[in-house]
Amino acid sequence: MRLFLKFAAIAAAVLALASGLSAEVQTDDAGSAVRKAEARGLSSVPTSRFTGLLTAPEGATEISFSRDWLETQPTATGGASWECLSEALYFEARGETIKGQFAVAEVIMNRVKSTRFPDNICGVINQGTGRKFQCQFTYTCDGNPDTIREKGAYTNVGKVARAVIDGRAPALTSGATHYHTTAVRPKWSRVYSKTAAIGVHVFYRHNYRTAQN
Repeated sequence: MRLFLKFAAIAAAVLALASGLSAEVQTDDAGSAVRKAEARGLSSVPTSRFTGLLTAPEGATEISFSRDWLETQPTATGGASWECLSEALYFEARGETIKGQFAVAEVIMNRVKSTRFPDNICGVINQGTGRKFQCQFTYTCDGNPDTIREKGAYTNVGKVARAVIDGRAPALTSGATHYHTTAVRPKWSRVYSKTAAIGVHVFYRHNYRTAQN
């Protein structure tokens, strides 16, 4: 009887230890993130806000912000989100360095994850379109036709967009949701917090932050 009780006690301890360990296991898929959010009372947060939590695809190579690295990447393709991001990078940052293009793409993704902006890439980029000079990204409301004439540049920014959407890009802007070129200084830049300066762009974020922005 004593031997049985001893074994029972050991078994109970093992089970308790296993239970404690399983509570610490974390997965990186979007579904898990949503479940965790629901547990914290954030069930109203759209699933798309967690796209940035996805891990890099298996076998993905480390990103190098150079033309040589970009040329080794396969020609990118994708759906509406990829097309919107590629177009935005073409018109907003095709003359930038590779690192600068990644930084602009990161701002767009940071907005997707913020509750202050639309919860998808195309929505963020086209916010305010139709109201001249009141849009978020100038090329969508400057009155000029959005014609892509530099096919090589578009191919390159498409590769950047693909890497960012796939979650392969490292963070560069410390959560920035705004940027401007060094040629201008908009009024909002005086009250937002500067986070980075990359190429010809300066990056900012709001002075107050929450779990979703």
